[in-house]
Amino acid sequence: MKPLKVGIASYREMKERNIAIARGHYRPRRGEPKVWFPSLETFAGILSENNRALLQIIIDNQPESLSELAELSGRKTASLSRTLKSMAQYGLIELEKQRGGRLRPKVNYTDVVLDLPLAKDAVAAHG
Repeated sequence: MKPLKVGIASYREMKERNIAIARGHYRPRRGEPKVWFPSLETFAGILSENNRALLQIIIDNQPESLSELAELSGRKTASLSRTLKSMAQYGLIELEKQRGGRLRPKVNYTDVVLDLPLAKDAVAAHG
């Protein structure tokens, strides 16, 4: 599996980038992040130690449903569902619909690579 390359960009920076792409003023380069987090804090929250442990449980056990994952992880289904939906929003997992409306969590990446420019407003120049 390829690693998921992510970046950090504010809402304003992402809006400017998307407008530049739509107008044809900027073309994303190969290898640029496909997933963007609005802040380093959001990135750290989504990939907290507990959430990485949850991803490992999914990888190791390949649960067929959220209920099975709740049992394996010792977490409540409602909070688990919220966490997984956030992870899915950022492309870390997929929630595959199964028969009966059940959702099956699937991890698509084994690694995440953070592309973090140190210069202010470097997203437009850097990617």
